[in-house]
Amino acid sequence: MKIVLQNLTKIFPSRNKKVKDEVVAVSDFTFTIPDGKLIGLLGPSGCGKSTTLYMISGLQKPSGGKIFFGDDDVTELSAENRGVGLVFQNYALYPHMTVKQNILFPLQNLKGADKLPKEEMIERAYTAAKLVQIDNLMDRKPSELSGGQQQRVAIARALVKMPKVLLLDEPLSNLDARLRLQTREEIRRIQKETGITTIFVTHDQEEAMSISDLIVVMKLGVVQQIGAPQEVYDDPTNLFVAKFLGTPPINVFEGKVEGEKLYIGDAAVLDVPGVSDQPVTVGIRPEGFNLDPNGAFVCKLQNVEVMGRDVSIVSTNEASLNPVVRSIINADNKVEASETVTFSLKPHKVFLFSKEDESRIYF
Repeated sequence: MKIVLQNLTKIFPSRNKKVKDEVVAVSDFTFTIPDGKLIGLLGPSGCGKSTTLYMISGLQKPSGGKIFFGDDDVTELSAENRGVGLVFQNYALYPHMTVKQNILFPLQNLKGADKLPKEEMIERAYTAAKLVQIDNLMDRKPSELSGGQQQRVAIARALVKMPKVLLLDEPLSNLDARLRLQTREEIRRIQKETGITTIFVTHDQEEAMSISDLIVVMKLGVVQQIGAPQEVYDDPTNLFVAKFLGTPPINVFEGKVEGEKLYIGDAAVLDVPGVSDQPVTVGIRPEGFNLDPNGAFVCKLQNVEVMGRDVSIVSTNEASLNPVVRSIINADNKVEASETVTFSLKPHKVFLFSKEDESRIYF
């Protein structure tokens, strides 16, 4: 199911009756979600990603704009008639019901022409349970399950209706690190097997990048960038996107351009043809450094962290806006013990941003 969002806007009224200070949760969001794809809505808390999800589900009504499922305008359609499956962050399972009863519940509430025979409901429940690999737990209560198993029950309950669209609101945030990794892989597998258009809300950029076909990066209700995860990482449109994506985070420096050369501090570290003279903010990905005794970029060495395949060099630089500079290099490189460490830079891992509006300056 293709989903089209046209100028989608959500404004919440002020809680203070004396001051009419409205809150714009989502502003003029226009995007076409392709059929059968997994889309990650990504951003910090309060950026409008969950509000967008609830407007798509029908739980919240837009202040402006339209929502289409295929060619059908569903903007005014009630949530129960949209054919969506919604998985919440807190699972929302019924504690007094077994796993089987929880999964069956949405089917038992179908009315009229949509009502199914009991045998078909049970068959669908077991099919959904098998898909998420909990068909051997059907007689247990939620209290007898681990967090990861409860999350699978919530997903099975959403899938049992055979929804046109699956919506996941931070479904992994209550799980520990290992379970998060395992469950996100399961979500991707399930999405591929079913082919259901899926929208996945998260503030965890690693989660979004690892399983999404496309990511939508949001900030204060405004879409910052949309694209394939690797494309957005390699080609951020502004400083916010560059800083939000990446682990370890991007290194940020005060810099300036003079005579088509980039200066960080007093050192000319890179040629930047076509860029006019100006102060800039410089972003360098951790993997953008080459250990080079003849390099122009000098940092004060703090520590060397051996991580097996890679080595993380922790250093400082007076122009850095981060507390430390993290440089990731291949473990085959030997870092000599000294007061300073010297690098050359990989141009495609260096980004320049305007000091005025933090937009990208290309070179």
